[in-house]
Amino acid sequence: MRWAGQQLDDDGTLPGMPALKGLVRSVRTPEFAGITFHEVRARSVLNRVPGGSPMPFAWTVNPYRGCSHACTYCTVGSTPVLRADGGSVPMADLREGDAVVGTVVEGGVRRLVRTHVLAHWSSRRAVVRVRLADGTEVVVGADHRLLARTGWRHVSRAGADGHGGTWMVPGDALVGAETLPAPGLAGVRDVLDESRGADRTVVAVDAVGEEEVFDVTTTTGDYVAVGLVHHNCFARNTHTYLDLDAGDDFDRQVVVKLNAPEVLACEVRSPRWTREHVAMGTNTDPYQRAEGRYRLMPGIIRALGSSGTPLSILTKGTLLARDLPEITAAGRDVPVGVGVSLAMLDPDLHRSVEPGTPTPRARLDLVRRITDAGLPVGVFVAPVLPGLTDSDEALDALLGEIAAAGASGASVLALHLRPGTREWFHGWLAREHPDLLERYAGLYRRGAYVQQAYRTDLARRVGVLLRRHGLDGGGHHMGGRLDGGKGAQPDNPEPWPDGALPRVPAAVVQETPPEQLSLL
Repeated sequence: MRWAGQQLDDDGTLPGMPALKGLVRSVRTPEFAGITFHEVRARSVLNRVPGGSPMPFAWTVNPYRGCSHACTYCTVGSTPVLRADGGSVPMADLREGDAVVGTVVEGGVRRLVRTHVLAHWSSRRAVVRVRLADGTEVVVGADHRLLARTGWRHVSRAGADGHGGTWMVPGDALVGAETLPAPGLAGVRDVLDESRGADRTVVAVDAVGEEEVFDVTTTTGDYVAVGLVHHNCFARNTHTYLDLDAGDDFDRQVVVKLNAPEVLACEVRSPRWTREHVAMGTNTDPYQRAEGRYRLMPGIIRALGSSGTPLSILTKGTLLARDLPEITAAGRDVPVGVGVSLAMLDPDLHRSVEPGTPTPRARLDLVRRITDAGLPVGVFVAPVLPGLTDSDEALDALLGEIAAAGASGASVLALHLRPGTREWFHGWLAREHPDLLERYAGLYRRGAYVQQAYRTDLARRVGVLLRRHGLDGGGHHMGGRLDGGKGAQPDNPEPWPDGALPRVPAAVVQETPPEQLSLL
């Protein structure tokens, strides 16, 4: 890769790219076609985890921002969006802070709630017209998603193909917002009642060229327009914190905190820093491909270790092996935890479920190299797929390989189907294993977590196997911090495996400055 030779304009940007205040440089390379890396200088890289979070740590470090695989769910500007007071506003006229109607799932039931617009932007894209049997029409981007009775669906196959989702066909029944309870939303119920009984069956989905379309991020990740429930991107607004827009910038402009190691070194030397556990890899993988060029992690590890700060790293990336000398050196000074996720041994199933990630054998080799370096490592056997990877034989074989590689412990976690993941997985299941659709509908009928009876049976069977292979150490519950804080969630009691977390208590920090990025 010839990164240093990329031609820059005088203001530090590539030709045709908008100038970003104080940018160090912008870089394109054929290795990452269509993506620009913006190298910036961070003011702070220590990121506080919200006090109510169930995670067993209070601080994280994320040296990269942005995603090249983000989805865009957009509608034309004239589309009327339902306001929380019962009125409506054209999509183009929405503004940040506006209160509109979204949904949440509570006790397995989707309910209407007040939500707020966090970001709003526009772009020009190919659009399609969705026509329903009751005469409703809505013009949206090809990868837009609407809520059907079978779950979220992209409006067209062209939009779904890039994201592994399902798409609408004539005859599909969409969910009308008027069928959902709306407690506490004055005026909304009367508006929705006017369309009760409407036939929401899809009649046609037709391409209609290109138009200017608008997109939003809301606090619930969705909104109601023309009586239908629309999906939106929940993460895009974070890019606006960096003086980048929430549209194409999020997809194609990745921010690299070029000075992350140096800034972190200053922060952890501060007299105010209390040397709490810092976790990496719980939000974005620190060993994504770009790390091969930027090499930010060695300096980050040195900064934490030399300051007496316990640290942990969770990754699927075998690039971590490059930094084993640094991690080992840090481990001589502070408690260190390393976690590797590994869901299955079957190479064909792995290629189907986790394309683009290191193979199971490569990850087992990584576990072996970590233990050979004298470091603890815990393995997350996740996600366990009901009917596919959950047999006693499959789990026994996998745990046997993990034990042979020298892991300190393992935790076995059943698949979680949160919004976004649920739609992608159901699309994959429909294509690859349609015979399991009915079983999954029953197992996950109450929300993101599999039914309690399944979890109980899996835990019973796995407990025997973990003891057999000497991998039953741990007990740091996924549902709460190590100090037993109020973040505990009994719905998600699986323990973190031995080796994945440093052996220190994780305090809950009540008040600290949020992460900020300064393009100075």
